[in-house]
Amino acid sequence: MHRRRSRQRGVAAVEMGIVLIPLVSLLFGVTELGRAFYQYNTIVKATRDAARFLSGQAPGDTFIGTAKCLVVYGNQNCTGSALVPGLTAEQVDVYDSINSAPTHAAQPTGSGVVNLVTVRVHEYQFTSVVPFVVPNLTFNDISTTMRQVL
Repeated sequence: MHRRRSRQRGVAAVEMGIVLIPLVSLLFGVTELGRAFYQYNTIVKATRDAARFLSGQAPGDTFIGTAKCLVVYGNQNCTGSALVPGLTAEQVDVYDSINSAPTHAAQPTGSGVVNLVTVRVHEYQFTSVVPFVVPNLTFNDISTTMRQVL
């Protein structure tokens, strides 16, 4: 009986080593995808805040810079760090009834005619901490459209 036990010594450590590799990879994968979802959701909320701000302003270039600051920094003063790493004002586009008249000016609805404002973030690159588990991702365009005052 004693002899049989000695043959089994260390088997649990080997099994744990074999199982630990995929479990750690799975853990890193779930964590990185969670970070990607968090950054995507942050950008969605930032575009919504900027579109909401612009929907209360008159159309034109006056507040476009402020809206871009809302998307990138989360405030109107462009101060502090970016809401998500790597997001820049160059990745933010604003369309309203002045600079995109065919699609945003005097759009008919069931209750009359409205102007639209769209805030769009394009080509945002999510940089993974563990790219061998979850590769770097480029998000599709993220945009929000709302009615703007006439």
